[in-house]
This record gives sequence, C-alpha cells and structure tokens, in this order.
Amino acid sequence: MTVALFWVGSANPSTEVSNCLRFLDSVRVLDTTKFGNSRDRSLFFKLGERKGRKQKWKSCSVNPDLGYLGGRSNGSKLPMISSMVASHAGEMAVLSSEEMVYNVVLKQAALVKKELKSRGDLDVKPDVVLPGTLSLLSEAYDRCGEVCAEYAKTFYLGTLLMTPERRRAIWAIYVWCRRTDELVDGPNASHITPTALDRWEARLEDLFQGRPFDMMDAALADTVGKFPVDIQPFKDMIQGMRMDLRKSRYQNFDELYLYCYYVAGTVGLMSVPVMGIAPESQASTESVYNAALALGIANQLTNILRDVGEDARRGRVYLPQDELAQAGLSDDDIFAGKVTDKWRNFMKNQIKRARMFFDEAEKGVTELSAASRWPVWASLLLYRQILDEIEANDYNSFTKRAYVRKAKKIVALPVAYAKSLISPSSLVPSPLAKT
Repeated sequence: MTVALFWVGSANPSTEVSNCLRFLDSVRVLDTTKFGNSRDRSLFFKLGERKGRKQKWKSCSVNPDLGYLGGRSNGSKLPMISSMVASHAGEMAVLSSEEMVYNVVLKQAALVKKELKSRGDLDVKPDVVLPGTLSLLSEAYDRCGEVCAEYAKTFYLGTLLMTPERRRAIWAIYVWCRRTDELVDGPNASHITPTALDRWEARLEDLFQGRPFDMMDAALADTVGKFPVDIQPFKDMIQGMRMDLRKSRYQNFDELYLYCYYVAGTVGLMSVPVMGIAPESQASTESVYNAALALGIANQLTNILRDVGEDARRGRVYLPQDELAQAGLSDDDIFAGKVTDKWRNFMKNQIKRARMFFDEAEKGVTELSAASRWPVWASLLLYRQILDEIEANDYNSFTKRAYVRKAKKIVALPVAYAKSLISPSSLVPSPLAKT
C-alpha cells in the first residue's frame, strides 16, 4: 500500500529507482558497519571513493503518489469515530486506536512546548559542525532536495517558499519516509523481513544519537539536532511497515485508523516542529498537531479508495471488513472488480469519511507559520480532488486510477497560495483557539 508521505508527487511510477544506495545490503550488514571509528564520526557519513567532482548518490524509489499530514483537530478532547469506544468507569481497559494516537499527539505537543520554554521560539539552532564537514553536510541536504524535486515536484516548489533551514529539514524527513516506504512497497519488498525492519529501526536510533550510516541519514541527523523532532513518530512509521508484512485485512475502522496513523499521520508529527506554528496563532499546540494528523489520515484514506483495484491484485483489501459486510459486500466482490449499486453506496460512505478528515485538517493549516502554509494547502486541495475524480469515474477504483489532471493542478496552486496568505490573526475566533 503506497504511503501518504507528504504533499503531492507527479513522477511516473515506471521511473522508480531501484538501486537504493545499496540499501538492502546496508540493512543486512548494519550491525557490523556502524560509524564506530572516530574518522567516520567526524565526517558524519562515509563518502567512499569519489570519482570526479561530485559523487552521484542514488536514492530509494517509492511510488510517487505522495501526501502529507493527518488527524484530529479538536484541541482538548478527541471525538470518537472509530468502531471501538472506551466505556465509562473503566469497563473497557483497552484504548481505542484514536485514543492511543491522541496520547502520542499530546506527547509530541508537550515536547514542542518544552522546547519553546527553553529557547523562546522555534528558530533553528546554529550549525555546529566539525572542521571539514560543512560542505559534505550541505551536499547531503542538496541530494535530499534533488530527490524531492524528482519525485514530488509540486511539494518541492512549495518548500522553496520556506526558510532555507526549514526547507532542508523537510527534504531530509521526506527522503527518510520514502526510503522507509520503499522497504515494503518497492521492487525489493519481497526480500524484506521483520529482522530487516528491526535493523532499520536500530539504524534510526543510531541516527538520532548522531551516528548516521550514510549521506541521507546525515541530513536527517543534523535536522533532528536542530529542531524539536522526536523519534517516536519515526518508530511508529516503521511499525506501519511491520503491519504491511503481516496484515492484509482490517476488521473495522479502528484497526484501519491505526494503520493510517502509522504510515501517514506520523509524517505530520515529524513535520510540524520544522514547519513551525505562526507566532500570532491562538490555537493550542495539541490542536495544531491534531489538524496535522487529520490531513495524513485523509490522504491515506484517499490513497486506499483510489487504489482498491491495485491493492486487490496484490491480495490486499484496505477496507473495513465489517462495513463491507454491512453493505452486502465481501472480498470476493472486491476481487471480481465490478461496480454495482452496493459498491457505489459503500464508496459514498467511505468518501464522506475521508472528506470529514479533510474538513478537520483545514482548521489547522492556517495556524502554521506563513512560509509553510502554501505547500500544505496545495496538498489538501489537490488530494481532496482525487475523491472528486473517483466519483467522476463512477466509483470504479478497480480498473481506473483517479488522478488530478495537470490543468486542475495549475488552477489549484494559486488558490492554495491565496489561502496561505490568510493569517491566524485574521480569523476571529480561531476554530482551534486555546481554552
């Protein structure tokens, strides 16, 4: 299942790059090839043998239909829309998926608040690098930008409006997410095992400790050292990859919601500290994170509805089994791929839910820093239009792939830019105002 990573990508899936920095090999030998000696640590990463003026670094490929952010936007209390609801007086000990995710949101917001108190703002820390490493680090960030420009053109243009520090940080996060998604959704996915994911997570932990394994890791290691970015959302995304290895059915929306958080909503939690919250915003930090989460969930649900046929051909059904049954449908109907009245009615309800998440996400975009709002608005408007295209295709997600045509993208971008000019102070009262 293609993960909704950031805003939008426009590259052709057939152009995927399969030689991922010898990625699989590096995962296999991770335990014996960490940056153990002082020379490697001082350089941040191994460049290997350089030929000519510039080393050509290859990145992992990922299906480029990308999206960003996701979740709830209701500041202090999370409304329940999933199938498992906690009862009163502690009658149910197990938390619902939304409650579990909301606890993560609270933790991330608390980390940012702590950083704000210690620093006074979210400006990045100054570069502190060892002699001789600054040019190498700059090259690492440049390569992340090249990957972003190649696979997510619209998003890349939006990042150019950000400050240089924020722009480079978002590029680094983007590349890590692509590489992680590639593990289970790329051309080498059949070779990936739970052990490989464990090694990838160990590599992540090293990265957060300032011991990056390669060039791309070095850019992210520098990013997490400058911004109040926590490791938990990164680990949660890897957990989503583990789910894809062992799970191909979701019994209800509660299960599906958790999956959507793991593979897409996590990106919002990674990125909000980098994008920043507008100084004039009256919204609570928790509510901004919830709105960020909502867009990721919305984008991933949109991916699922768009890719029903593609996923079915891989033996996967990312649709709530109980809701299929209530609509009089089963997996056999999905594999048969016929558009019926039952299917149309089922899809209408699924699209309605996705739009609800988009509506909640809209409430928080304006609260972001001014230089970060345009690409997020572009993501929201363009990805939301995919739902319109599914409807225009008579809900045929079996043999038709809904996509937003170039002309509509061109029209949407200036609209997104106009929306990005609206500041939180102009909204009275703010829908996410602190209480």
